Amino acid sequence: MSRARAPITTSDFYDWFATVPDDINAERLKLRQFMSEEWEPRANGYWERAEFPREYLVSRMKELDLLQGKYTPEHAAHATISDGLLSMEFARVDPSLATFFGVHAGLCMGSIALCGSEAQKAEWLPPMRRWDIVGAFGLTEPDVGSGVARGLTTTCRREGDSWVLNGQKKWIGNATWCDVVVIWARDEADQAVKGFLVRTSLPGYSAEMMQGKIAQRTVHNGLITMRDVRVAEADRLQNARSFADTQRVLVTARCGTAWQGVGCAMGAYEYALRYAGERMQFGKPIASYQLVQNMLVKMLGNVTAMIGLALRASELQDRLGPKDELSALAKQFCAAKCRETVALAREALGGNGILLEYHVARLFADAEAIYSYEGSNEINTMIVGRAVTGHSAFV
Repeated sequence: MSRARAPITTSDFYDWFATVPDDINAERLKLRQFMSEEWEPRANGYWERAEFPREYLVSRMKELDLLQGKYTPEHAAHATISDGLLSMEFARVDPSLATFFGVHAGLCMGSIALCGSEAQKAEWLPPMRRWDIVGAFGLTEPDVGSGVARGLTTTCRREGDSWVLNGQKKWIGNATWCDVVVIWARDEADQAVKGFLVRTSLPGYSAEMMQGKIAQRTVHNGLITMRDVRVAEADRLQNARSFADTQRVLVTARCGTAWQGVGCAMGAYEYALRYAGERMQFGKPIASYQLVQNMLVKMLGNVTAMIGLALRASELQDRLGPKDELSALAKQFCAAKCRETVALAREALGGNGILLEYHVARLFADAEAIYSYEGSNEINTMIVGRAVTGHSAFV
């Protein structure tokens, strides 16, 4: 008896991407080709070794030229959608690369674009678009995560034409090897939060690679220590005057993290569907069994809903500007459904679901990072809860 021919694997069941401008889809598909053909065969090895191939990846990012025109008026019309779909395509194969890209292009470049002077934008953004300079974003601290708005402990003080920074930052992607880090610190004089472009070559700056991660092992997170680091006044972000400005950067970037959840879930579903069509048990592919089909349909339903929510949130952000509650709901929902989807994919693969060679195990672990960063599930829930009830549940 001949086996039924398997349909083409697709996770865009409702053809969401047909609603996206052709040029944005072309960029997305260019990245998909690189991730599927060139990076996927390498992904498990680098993840297992916790190794980040800096020179190779930066070189390939230059060749792909994905940041051309970013933070220009022409880019602004569909910026959130464009950036989000790139995040999705990275995370579909490897969420570590989505973090590497997002920290540089979203959080670091975004801080300069939103809070920098015109002179700072002209100095920093062009070489960062070309990947001649790679950036990071330093907000979270060893003892301060979700409470950073009020509890920031890194300090800065003005001394003549420079600022002296002291403190530590933790979980900072790209920090161990990048060229510049946006550091957020509290001014000892007026207690206001200010932003600084800290060149990692400055005396007193050090970054130690964090060890023992079980998620996104390829991207290198660092523990930054600053001891009397002197930063020129010219490298203070001139339009960052309070934590509200920091929050503008976070809200703008949060949709991108929702798209990471979409991509991670999408990849897990596609790997599970492919496996189910190939894995034979009791003389038939396991895709022919009701229980497996039930898991696959749940995964597909999650991915379909996630794409729709993330796409609509991105469209609204591009049209209306960043709104905290809209990006928070997208991130909260997509990260939670990603977690559920990768667990179903791991279950569908049975024992093979814990082996790296089938890719699902890596996405299963990486989803835990997506669930936790850019606002935890609880923080984003309370942001949306405050918007819909009019009552704040924050401490």
